[in-house]
Amino acid sequence: MVNSINGNKGLGLLGNINRSDKTGAAKKTDSAKTTDRVEFSSALQSATKAQATSATQETARTEKLQALKNQIENGTYQPDLNKVASSLLPFMLKDS
Repeated sequence: MVNSINGNKGLGLLGNINRSDKTGAAKKTDSAKTTDRVEFSSALQSATKAQATSATQETARTEKLQALKNQIENGTYQPDLNKVASSLLPFMLKDS
């Protein structure tokens, strides 16, 4: 849009601008009854999937921990001593 100064009347428009075209364009979109659409990026979709997977894993972890607590309370928990030894060995070698 180009403006010009018209004496003491202030700024005025140059050229022939039909302001009714803008409202006509708005009316056309209303009559076409377009609907709004939102598309999320693949990163957001991946994050949502990861969050759902995380919630599932957290539930499984909670159930496993509760089962282990019950075994410890009942005195029926029997850890695999080979796994315990193999996990402690690197720490023992590191200190010596």
